Amino acid sequence: MSIDLFAPFNIGGLAIMNRFMRSATYDGTADETGAVTERSLDLYRQLGKGHIGLVVTGHTYVSRSGQAGDGQYGIYSDVLVPGLRRLTAAVHEGGGKVAIQIAHAGINSNYLERQGIPALAVSATTETQRPHREMTEQDIMDIIGDFKAAARRAVDAGFDAVQLHGAHGYLMSQFLSPLTNYRKDGWGGTSGNRRRFQREVVKAVRGALPDGFPLLMKFGVKDDQEGGLPIEEGLEAARQMAADGVNGIEVSGGIGMTSVAKGEAYFRDRAAAVKHAVGVPVMAVAGIRTTTIAQAIVDSGDADMVSMSRPFIREPDLIERWERDSEEAKCLSCSRCFAFTRHGLLLCGQDHRIPD
Repeated sequence: MSIDLFAPFNIGGLAIMNRFMRSATYDGTADETGAVTERSLDLYRQLGKGHIGLVVTGHTYVSRSGQAGDGQYGIYSDVLVPGLRRLTAAVHEGGGKVAIQIAHAGINSNYLERQGIPALAVSATTETQRPHREMTEQDIMDIIGDFKAAARRAVDAGFDAVQLHGAHGYLMSQFLSPLTNYRKDGWGGTSGNRRRFQREVVKAVRGALPDGFPLLMKFGVKDDQEGGLPIEEGLEAARQMAADGVNGIEVSGGIGMTSVAKGEAYFRDRAAAVKHAVGVPVMAVAGIRTTTIAQAIVDSGDADMVSMSRPFIREPDLIERWERDSEEAKCLSCSRCFAFTRHGLLLCGQDHRIPD
């Protein structure tokens, strides 16, 4: 029996209009403090009325030491809450639901590098020229507290869910991966210790959220670099995070994922592995461009929802169109959209000219 992709679905205590999700997408529209701008509001207003079940914001830094780059949203201060409240209202105006993705870049902070400030690293390393220092126990506890405070601000700002960024080589990935975590204290050394940071963040954030408020995770279930996180360890981490209070897992890649980021639904097999390991909703992301593949993913039980990023840059109303017909998304996966973010814009490179 085929599942209706356009019928309502529940994630934790949140009812959404269908099984489609807009994956977190960096858009470069925040100001120099990380605050929402009018450009941000215009973007999310379009997404909110596009019949997307759940819209996830671009990654939002929980502390100044965790900023990845320019134009990124911040949630490190109460001062930023009013702007974020306007963003949630922009999505809600169109009938959509919105989650905020909260993150810390760790050693992968281009922003701090340009400021000449050492980035916080899980372990000191000679494998990068980026200025950095190894995190102390106090640094770790402070950042866990920053995630918790960010979750409280997300609720105050009117978000419908919180998503933790545990993928793509950011801090949560860095703690989990043997490529970047070779600490000898209680935060490394064994697979259980490498999972500890993620679990402590999950428990802290879960404790800051109201009962029934959905907590999601974007999760790099394995690394794609020799010596990296094996999928068996990633699956065990997923099981433990679900037990700790995560209500839904969007399955992506960890360190080195760009080496496999090609083709159609290229993380589908990983989503299926996580789906068989946990009892919470699972979202498949990456390389999904047709209702045919979306339907196959959900009908097969490989995932409960499908998540897309670049197709919504060209067509914010893609799902509304798919409700009427099943044509392929217009996105060509050319990635020319990324060049616009340097100018504080998120536009399709096929339909717009990159500013000089």
